[in-house]
This record gives sequence, structure tokens and C-alpha cells, in this order.
Amino acid sequence: MAEIDPGVPDDEAIVERTGAFWGRRHGKALRLGQRGLIDTVLPALTVDLTQPPADPRRLFPVAVDDVWVESGFGGGEHLLALAAARPTLGLIGAEPFVNGMAKALARLDGSPLAERVRLHPADSVELLDWLPEASIGRFYLLYPDPWPKKRHWKRRFVSPVNLDRIARVLRPGGEFRFASDWAPYVDWTLRRLLDHPAFAWTARTADDWRRPWDGWPGTRYEEKALREGRTPAYVIARRL
Repeated sequence: MAEIDPGVPDDEAIVERTGAFWGRRHGKALRLGQRGLIDTVLPALTVDLTQPPADPRRLFPVAVDDVWVESGFGGGEHLLALAAARPTLGLIGAEPFVNGMAKALARLDGSPLAERVRLHPADSVELLDWLPEASIGRFYLLYPDPWPKKRHWKRRFVSPVNLDRIARVLRPGGEFRFASDWAPYVDWTLRRLLDHPAFAWTARTADDWRRPWDGWPGTRYEEKALREGRTPAYVIARRL
């Protein structure tokens, strides 16, 4: 991969031109070793969306009893913690940010976890459209870009259209899990989930959304939010 162009456009320019749910594809220039991981390790782990969709459990060279998806996994902290904690689980992670992908690949290179992790180096919308109906058990969206400016709200990932996509691929009883430290985006998400006929919010008490889920490993985005005095929320919506 070539060195990063110092003239890479900023997030707003990309949003206005592409309509993406994410901002930059690149951060700092990748080191030689990171570029090597992108060139050699990533192709072997990438989901081939040019092939007809099939049971996603067949994507893995080892037997798995369920498949979960994480959209925008950052550096892979949560994704790989799930893989380590659940030895019969297959995971698919989508991440368009090259630097985050390189960080995850550094941990997967030579690790047995790589047998149960597959990657999509782009927005998760294409992956959701490719997956068969009712084929996954859980979908994670953790600390997505909140697009705080009103003119960018249409770029927020949570929308009726994307909730339709998530509902289509989740099995009945499957879960959509969302975490954010941006209170207006949490409210935005809950309103759309409560209005959607395929989902039911599972919270019964305030602690159900104030406290992290069991086994939550934390993420670097969460650490930053807590340092800066923002309180995260943890939402679980069940597929009806």
C-alpha cells in the first residue's frame, strides 16, 4: 500500500462527496509492517462478497455454532475479546478505517483466533445486504460516529433502512447491541428502535442500559469518553 497522501480530505469533504457513514479511511501513514499485513494477511481473512451468500458458519475453517457481526470495530479490541472468550463463536468484523484494520491484523497474524474471525474492510452495509436472511445471532454497533452536526444526521448509521437490514439478517431472538457516549445519538437510536416493528428494547431498569454488558472488555473509545466525563449507554434490542 502506498504512503498516505498528506492531502487526504477531511471528514466533512468525504461525507459530502460519498454519503458515507464513516469519515476518513486513513489516519497516520502506515508503517512498513502494517502495510505488509494489509497486503498479505487481510486478503486471506476477507469475506468474498462476489460469491453467492451462504450460511456464514461456512466462512470459517473450523466448526462454529453461531456467527456475530461487529460494524466499525476500531482496533478490534472488542471483536477479538469476544473471539477469545467464546471458542465456538465465529465473528465477522467490518471496518473501513485502514489504521484500525492494521491494528486488528497485527493481533490476528499467527493467532489461532484468526480461524474464527473474518473481515470486511469497508462499510457494513454491503455485508448486511450479502448475508442470508436470519443467519446471525448478534450485531454490534459500538461508539459509531455520532455526526453531531444537523446537516450530517442523515449519515448516522442507525436509520429505519439500516434497521431493516439488521432485522433481516438477525435470527428471531437475536440481538442488536449499541453503545455510545453521545446522549443525543442514544436518544436518536432508541426512538428508531422503539418505532421499528422488528425490535424490542430489553431494558427493565436503568442499570440495564447504564452498566456494560456481562463480559464487556471495554474499548479505547469508551476510555476516552470516561476520561472526558461522558457517560456511555449500552442498548440491547431483541429481534422479535
